[in-house]
Amino acid sequence: MSAVDLSAINGFLPCVTPQAWVAWALDNPQLLLVDHANCEKKAASTALNLMYRYVEHPRLLHKLSRLAREELRHFEQVLGLLQKRNIDYPQLSASRYAGELRKQVRGNEPGRLVDTLLVGALIEARSCERFAALIPVLDDELAAFYGSLLKSEARHFQDYLALASALAPETEVTARLAVLRAREAELICGHDTEFRFHSGVPHT
Repeated sequence: MSAVDLSAINGFLPCVTPQAWVAWALDNPQLLLVDHANCEKKAASTALNLMYRYVEHPRLLHKLSRLAREELRHFEQVLGLLQKRNIDYPQLSASRYAGELRKQVRGNEPGRLVDTLLVGALIEARSCERFAALIPVLDDELAAFYGSLLKSEARHFQDYLALASALAPETEVTARLAVLRAREAELICGHDTEFRFHSGVPHT
């Protein structure tokens, strides 16, 4: 982890993951891995969906093709950990995090694409930040695995942000990020009833 500079991610996110979520993750180690697997699948699916929808953007196609392959590789790795630890892989309901962020996306193009890419940047940045928050408290195997993910997750955040920044003026990107970051902070610091990788903190 020390070899990965997370300063850009920490500066991009509106808040740090609350320690209450970290404690919640430690109380739900199986759910953590199961939902992590789901997150990797969803990340690959999101990238592929964008590739189908926006075929006129060669740079986007190239970046997201690579990203989807990496996310599926991460899914395979998490699935391997689940099997090694004899953890079942049941269906889980999704957390409200990504869905609530996407409710902020504008409906008309090109704003829709710009906002979708910015949401992707936030999700990837938050995932990376949460891996880093978990590493000090996980067992050695999981800590090493999560440490191995930091570099690629940090690059995915930069890819999404760069793609959005290439499609809109800086003033527009800044304005849209202000809206999205505010909602992201509400979701991360707010209360959730079920633990998920991107959930807020538990009700007390």
